[in-house]
Amino acid sequence: MNEEFLNTLGSIIGTATPLVIASLGETITERAGVVNLSLDGSLALAAVTGFAAAWTAQQAGVLDLPAQLAVGISAAMLVGALIALLVGFSSIKLRRDQVAVGFVLTLLAADLARFLGADYTRIPGPQITRFAIPVLEEIPVLGIVFFQQNLLVYFSYILMFVVWFWLFRTRGGLALRAIGERPEAAYARGAPVQRLRYWYTFVGGALVGLAGAAYSLNVKPGWSSPPAMQGDGWIALAIVIFGGWHPFRVVLGAYLFAALRAISGYIQTNGLWIFGQEISFPFVLLNTLPWLLMIVTLLIVSGGLTERLLQYMPRAVQRRLRAFLRSDPPRALGTRFEAE
Repeated sequence: MNEEFLNTLGSIIGTATPLVIASLGETITERAGVVNLSLDGSLALAAVTGFAAAWTAQQAGVLDLPAQLAVGISAAMLVGALIALLVGFSSIKLRRDQVAVGFVLTLLAADLARFLGADYTRIPGPQITRFAIPVLEEIPVLGIVFFQQNLLVYFSYILMFVVWFWLFRTRGGLALRAIGERPEAAYARGAPVQRLRYWYTFVGGALVGLAGAAYSLNVKPGWSSPPAMQGDGWIALAIVIFGGWHPFRVVLGAYLFAALRAISGYIQTNGLWIFGQEISFPFVLLNTLPWLLMIVTLLIVSGGLTERLLQYMPRAVQRRLRAFLRSDPPRALGTRFEAE
């Protein structure tokens, strides 16, 4: 297979990693019944915080590169977790609307990121570098695409399976799904609903913060204004819906969006040729192409077209695909629970 094509696929996997991590974090949060709409601002604020912390550690000259990156990643995760906890606290303790609070926080965090990032614009800093996994990198095709990446990419692979295993193969995961579906029933069975919602909101927010650090320390190292990840928080929220709150589908959606973005970039650079004729597209339209296609995909998955297509397949296949493509949100998503 063409090596350039394989390298392109590997690049898509790498650039999709922040979306994968952020979407999985939001999946955990929403499975617990909390909607965190602060993602777009959280990503930006976590990105600038992570880069600034890592750069400051580098300038101090007392830590080596892995320790500098660890400082940056920890700071970014803390920022993401604290913003998410504000959403959870406003809903659980103050009984405020999650959607409104999240929307305000995303605007506040985005503006704060631009303000704090003014002194760090376009300066070099620590970066997460690639390293290939021995043996696995030698696997034909898969080795180049999946196993010549960086630590965060490998972490995203593990995270996907850990989230799936926790949700569907453990008692803790059953309790998590219960507090997002029927918190009253979970409470009656002894589950500490509010405490668990706080915890999973914290975990999900920390992963969003990690995704922010992945942008500024790896995908597009450094900080720029406007931020490179602007708008990706809203895409992550859409990916969670597209993925039906299922880890594997969520990751697939993140890779799909990254692929659409790569196609758009390729067309901008090389043009679109059909039967020897170059088709011109306005750059503005090309930039919106991934968004438009994601919206179309959401409509197809959430609408009745998928169900009609399934009717033409064998029943055994229908059952499996219907279970995989199911996109019903947690029943208690966005609602408040009050223990009697």
